[in-house]
Amino acid sequence: MRSVRPPVGLHLSQAARTVGRAFDDALAEAGGSLPVWLVLLNLKANPRGSQREIAEAIGVSEATLTHHLNAMETDGLITRRRDPGNRRVHVLELTESGDASFMALRAAAVAFDRRLRRGVTEKEIEGLQGLFDRLVANVGPELDQRPPGPGLLQSG
Repeated sequence: MRSVRPPVGLHLSQAARTVGRAFDDALAEAGGSLPVWLVLLNLKANPRGSQREIAEAIGVSEATLTHHLNAMETDGLITRRRDPGNRRVHVLELTESGDASFMALRAAAVAFDRRLRRGVTEKEIEGLQGLFDRLVANVGPELDQRPPGPGLLQSG
């Protein structure tokens, strides 16, 4: 009798959901969330980035980002100001508190990555990343959702 394997997309979707929830939990324990982490990470890579640039880098609409930025500004993590050269553009900057939050979330992300990689070789990681790239290419246009500046995630 031939065993039936679940479709690759279903298996990948379930794995992504499980890993995503665990990552969300790790960020929450460090006092953040995935949207906050993505904004902070992108602002570290692109200090004084515009709201539009950050939205594009994260892959969300400006309206969705505005919701998160309002909360982050209220929490003292970022400041927003109008660009003097173009008053329609909002420029974002990290505050000292935002930088401290970045460091705490970076530590959580690095620890989570270590946990996720347990028992997996670098060669397997490289193969997995190549496989993910091919799967993405098979279903649509190239999506570059890799975090900016891998060096920002290195501890030390």
